[in-house]
Amino acid sequence: MAELDGVAVDAAQLQALALVNYGHFTTMVVTAGRVRGLSLHLERLVRDCLAVFDADLEPERVRHLIRRAVVDAARPVVVRVTVFDPDLAVGRPGADAAPRVLVTARASPAPVAGAPPGLRLHAVRYRRDLPTVKHVGLFGALHQRRAAQRAGFDDAVFADADGVLSEAATANIGFVRAGRVLWSGAECLPGVTMRLLGQARADETATAAVTLPDLPRLDAVFATNAVTGVRRVTAIDDVRWPGDHPVLRDLAERYAAIEPEQL
Repeated sequence: MAELDGVAVDAAQLQALALVNYGHFTTMVVTAGRVRGLSLHLERLVRDCLAVFDADLEPERVRHLIRRAVVDAARPVVVRVTVFDPDLAVGRPGADAAPRVLVTARASPAPVAGAPPGLRLHAVRYRRDLPTVKHVGLFGALHQRRAAQRAGFDDAVFADADGVLSEAATANIGFVRAGRVLWSGAECLPGVTMRLLGQARADETATAAVTLPDLPRLDAVFATNAVTGVRRVTAIDDVRWPGDHPVLRDLAERYAAIEPEQL
């Protein structure tokens, strides 16, 4: 399913997204008309629209378009809301923009019995353009993911110019040390799942500049995003961690207990 401003989208309208590739998005899981962290997703869209297009975005309109798109969904669906301007040209990206809202939906992956397998990550020096914005320019991140997978890993984790680990290709990265959750102190995307977990565990959470030499002194590492929730990391390059940790179990339980918001 794909609708642009509430109307079935056609190929011509999607050409700009494919060829110009300028816009921003957020991805969420909708279950029975409810979304965990919905307010944060809408807040992100409004903030990023101003950063990318110098334009305002009405959150209630976006909410209505999502609700319209999933009204008949009997099972959980993954919804992506992409904001872009089909009329913005490669040669004139500085023109005044009239952002439009594309809503796409697909079936959510079927639940897997037990915890999903841990991730094995390869650390690379890389920084996304505008790292605090969830924009559609995914080539660099996906190229790093592809290279990591071709080298036998599951994904890449990025380190900035100072060697501080920042984020994975499409996920935030978190660390556990002495019972505390540490989020990266490097510039990265403030993910919705990361923010929800930070609120749920506020007294035991901090930011830190974690570098590769720090990894052997960590108790556990994990990745988060809206689709997979909390997923353990079993290795970054040659540094490995046990398959389970009580803080990771606690994070997963707290995330599952967060009350979803009604669309």
